Amino acid sequence: MQNRQWLINAHPRGRGLLDDDFKWRETQAREPGPGEVLVAVKYLGFDPAQKGWMENIANYVAPTTIGEVMRGSGIGQVLKGDAGGLSEGDMVMGLLGWQDYATVLARDLTKIENDDLLTANLGALGTTGMTAYFGLLRHGRPKPGDTVIVSGAAGATGSMVGQIAKIGGCRVIGIAGGPEKCAWIVEECGFDAAIDYKSEKVRSRIRELAPDGVNVIYDNVGGSILNDMLACMALHARVVICGGISRYETGELPKGPEHYFNLVFQRGTMEGFIVLDYAQEFPEARKRMKKWVREGKIKFAEDVQSGLENAPRTLMRLFSGQNFGKQLLKLS
Repeated sequence: MQNRQWLINAHPRGRGLLDDDFKWRETQAREPGPGEVLVAVKYLGFDPAQKGWMENIANYVAPTTIGEVMRGSGIGQVLKGDAGGLSEGDMVMGLLGWQDYATVLARDLTKIENDDLLTANLGALGTTGMTAYFGLLRHGRPKPGDTVIVSGAAGATGSMVGQIAKIGGCRVIGIAGGPEKCAWIVEECGFDAAIDYKSEKVRSRIRELAPDGVNVIYDNVGGSILNDMLACMALHARVVICGGISRYETGELPKGPEHYFNLVFQRGTMEGFIVLDYAQEFPEARKRMKKWVREGKIKFAEDVQSGLENAPRTLMRLFSGQNFGKQLLKLS
């Protein structure tokens, strides 16, 4: 069985992604061994963190090596093997990698329903949704009446954060790029206001929209936008550091924000987190998120590209702001 794959061909530190950072290979799919199953990959999910994995900056995952299959989450169907409670025909999700067929340990996969929310398992019901859920509720600790601000608000994670905050009775401001994305988070996702960082002065707009300051800051961007949000904290504000997409092009960790000392003046807290720390709680959180989706309390967008050959360019879309919602790729 022919297996097309994308391999890691470079560690892109200090620069943006290039086509040559990936290498195409065609080989034979490996037969499953004890405890393994062979999975036909149907969809791949994309996140900015994947570039960090290639750079070997992230210490919460094993280092990547030149020549290994590019890592990535995916949804697929079991073709062969009978292990870990999985059988032929089951739909599963896990780290399947950029390839047509993945031979993986059954214990590393999660069985999912083949229903109308299938692809949502890579977004709203997957790690993306879990990141929003645990990041906001465990670290942002919002209370009814709080003002919550979210950067990267039209992204897969940011849009979830804002909607969960609205369910909790908060007032939500989103920061996004362009009128289309700003309109979407207000009209579809129910945000109370949006700031277009491409055409508006972020700090002055925050102060107009939240004259008494912001209680919860959920940052997916870093850089100058984080700095502007820190300048507008309310007393006892909670700052959640989820991502820093502004740094991925350079591959360098960002310098500390100028307004970090506002944490002292406003007696605030700033915390980072890794969502995998909450993995044991994912099943219950997914049930809750799925209920909200079914009730229409959470809406999500998916940006679906096609063809395994387009995987590198699909990842690059995240860093140029081309994607609208969760970035996915459908394999042939």
